[in-house]
Amino acid sequence: MHNKYNDEDMGYLMEVIASINDPKDCGNFFDDLCTIQELKSMAQRLKVAKMLTQGKVYGDIAAETGASSTTISRVNKCLLYGKNGYKKVFEMKE
Repeated sequence: MHNKYNDEDMGYLMEVIASINDPKDCGNFFDDLCTIQELKSMAQRLKVAKMLTQGKVYGDIAAETGASSTTISRVNKCLLYGKNGYKKVFEMKE
């Protein structure tokens, strides 16, 4: 696991998330765990990542998602230099 997850609590969180198989259970868990704003931010970053992988440009992404250029840039950096987490989940959904 990545170094930032070596903390016992973070490791447990990742294990719990990975163990959830039912979308309704997943939604209920995240509703209890996160604020609505945190969930919206995560959903927005996921949408930005998907649009970037589809070749959309920053301006179109910002207009459609409301994401700031900083958020779009950060997501793009993760796509280019990250751990391929976005790529992996997109492949699983195809």
